[in-house]
Amino acid sequence: MNPEAREACDTQPWRPWPRSLYGRLVLILVVGMFAGQLFTSTIWFETHDHRTLEIPARLFASRLADTVRLLQRAPDQNARDAIVAALGDDRYRLRWIAAPDAVPAASVAQKSVGDLVSGVIARRLGAPVDVHLLAAHLRDDEGRHGILSLFNSRMPTGDFHAQLNIAPDAWLDVQANEGQAGMQTEPRALVLDYLVRIYLVRFTAVLLLALIAVRFAVRPLKQLAKAAEALGRNIYRPPLDVRGPLEVRSAAQSFNTMQKQLTDSMAARTRLLTAVSHDLRSPLTRLRLRAEMLPDPTWRERLRGDLDDMEAMVRTTLDALQGVEVTETRHDIDLDSMLDSLADDAREAGHHVSVSGRATRPLSGYPRNLKRCLQNLLDNANRHGDEVTIHVDEVQNGMHSGVQIVIADNGPGLADEAMLERVFEPYFRVETAKHSAAQGTGLGLTIARSIAAVHGGTLTLRNGPQGGLQAVLMLPRDA
Repeated sequence: MNPEAREACDTQPWRPWPRSLYGRLVLILVVGMFAGQLFTSTIWFETHDHRTLEIPARLFASRLADTVRLLQRAPDQNARDAIVAALGDDRYRLRWIAAPDAVPAASVAQKSVGDLVSGVIARRLGAPVDVHLLAAHLRDDEGRHGILSLFNSRMPTGDFHAQLNIAPDAWLDVQANEGQAGMQTEPRALVLDYLVRIYLVRFTAVLLLALIAVRFAVRPLKQLAKAAEALGRNIYRPPLDVRGPLEVRSAAQSFNTMQKQLTDSMAARTRLLTAVSHDLRSPLTRLRLRAEMLPDPTWRERLRGDLDDMEAMVRTTLDALQGVEVTETRHDIDLDSMLDSLADDAREAGHHVSVSGRATRPLSGYPRNLKRCLQNLLDNANRHGDEVTIHVDEVQNGMHSGVQIVIADNGPGLADEAMLERVFEPYFRVETAKHSAAQGTGLGLTIARSIAAVHGGTLTLRNGPQGGLQAVLMLPRDA
């Protein structure tokens, strides 16, 4: 990601929805799995009461079977009344009724409890007994309802109401509270144990799995994004590896096809301009010969200047295309040696150039293009000033480092701030008092900025504090 895009992302307000695909996939996996966990927990809660009621129902049925056995063996009604009076208490109330009550419509759970009670009594007595189960539900003395009842460690207790046919025209009404004694744990401790052992452990496991799995899943997309960014700097970069999921492979193939089409298009454009340049030489030569035959020396000189300008524009346009295109692999560049060499060449040509500062280590880049960029900046500075200074400095911006090269002249600078950006436009030239007839074709700074972008860097102009113009070239080391 280039510095401008990275800075724009960093200044965006925080939102719970991640900006990256990696973060979004992790969030979707974690939230989705826990939403499914909560949904299954509700289903478990719905069946909790019915399954928990099974133990009290079996105890109630066993007690009923013993009661029926005693009543069936009693010799007469007086003996049955004595047995009923002896067995009854606050938790097991017995009374005789003339006829059973109407059985209310039962749910699936109530019907299963009724079948359980009838089955236990039939197995213990060896014969079926007509049992009408009117009610069966868990007792809740502490008022704990809903999902919190899952954390009640007390042994389950059920309230039952049943009516049994003991003898012809003899029905027994039974209302009982049955349960099982046992150890009790504080609900708060159970909640903590439940959350730690189930949700916390599961959340940690799911999060780690999502982080690892999603990282592998989005890695091809990151490579595709890096390749697209690198394509803007070097269209001749190696093709992208076609691997990963089917969709990513298809995108990589399309990316490689697009890259080939772009390189073919640029090659065709270069061939076309080269052919045009070659074809223009013949008419330009004829015009130059005819200009020499003009009798008026003033018109002859003017025509020579126009022809020189036309040849310079054609030549520099081709040079611009060849200078921006990257046709070499990246190498480690010794910036200090390159700048010293350029300064020596300028001094041999009669210019006053000095170099200060040093790069701590080589910089990865394209040597031929970078030298073209620095040469253009140095030529521009020599064109508008008598003395030129080059200063090299290592810079650190957070996790990113780079090299800053400032090429300054002692010329008039640019009084209009808007001109500091406009001079990068192709064929735009500024006339100065030193060079009233501006030299060059106005492509030097355009080429220099394009080469800086190829290296992932930036090129800006600013007026110096003591006058003159400063070209600031920033080249990142992690481009």
